[in-house]
Amino acid sequence: MPELRQDPVTGCWVVVAKERAKRPYDFIQKENNPVQICPFEYGNESMTPPETLAFRPDSLPPNSPDWIVRVVPNKFSAFTPEDFEETLSDGLYKHRRAYGAHEVVIHGPDHDLNLATYPVAQTTQVLKAYKMRYSYHKNQPYGKYIQIIINHGKKAGASLEHSHSQIFAMPLIPQLPKSQLAGAADHYDKTGRCIYCDMIESEIKDSDRVIERTENFMVFVPYAAKLPFETWILPSQHRPQFEEITDSERDELAEVFRRTLRRFYIGLSNPPFNMYLHTSPPGYERLESYHWHMSIIPKLTIAAGFELGTNMWINVTIPEQAAEFLRDVKTGESG
Repeated sequence: MPELRQDPVTGCWVVVAKERAKRPYDFIQKENNPVQICPFEYGNESMTPPETLAFRPDSLPPNSPDWIVRVVPNKFSAFTPEDFEETLSDGLYKHRRAYGAHEVVIHGPDHDLNLATYPVAQTTQVLKAYKMRYSYHKNQPYGKYIQIIINHGKKAGASLEHSHSQIFAMPLIPQLPKSQLAGAADHYDKTGRCIYCDMIESEIKDSDRVIERTENFMVFVPYAAKLPFETWILPSQHRPQFEEITDSERDELAEVFRRTLRRFYIGLSNPPFNMYLHTSPPGYERLESYHWHMSIIPKLTIAAGFELGTNMWINVTIPEQAAEFLRDVKTGESG
């Protein structure tokens, strides 16, 4: 079973994924790996655990081909839904069962397409799956925090090439989102305003870091971007909970999200990237202070000793120049 272990100095929790455990020799670099059968393609549904959600014609049975988007439990889960929340102590150290859920959202059946190259309707279906599974997990006993991510490309941590997302539902709020929530609440207590709404207003006035604005969304490179081409997508109006997105907002977000990914795909030649979605945790009472957002970070540089030792990032690309570059990319679409 996967296990959560707490760092006694920082208080941060670490997942020890025993089902994924590798022996030391597993990390030796190997060449000429044999081509593997992809479990996410049509006809290979039996290679994954039974699906928890799928969009397909109503006449077809579960776990059959001809689906549009499919959600399955991760075969090598970092969290388990087995109910065991008690925190145990071995003197200095604390640990607990990694109680929760870990799912894979398979973006579509075509092995060679991704969210930058699928039609926008496919991205809409992926966002629909995000909302439905988020809403499910937030109502489970373990659903204290739900993290949705994309690892695109091997260098970004993807173990399978087929385009997919992951959903992690866990019994605690990790340190980074906890810090964001605390910082946003502190700003609201001092000013009576949402820090993200203030950032949007400031970015509109400055405009140098803005990549795109639509009726309900804004895309920009943050002022203190940690890494080259880090890009955020935020609702233009105050929206604390992603799962409350309307159908019309979801459809607009699909266009904005896909167009942003196409800027990376075309402008930076399909780089590996990480995407994560941060939103107010289930039951969070300070909704006036927080604002959901997507962060997309191409994997163009490597975290080295300074970053790992200080958690301070050295960005070698000026955010204003990165935004200008991405604005100028011709995606072949309006927006």
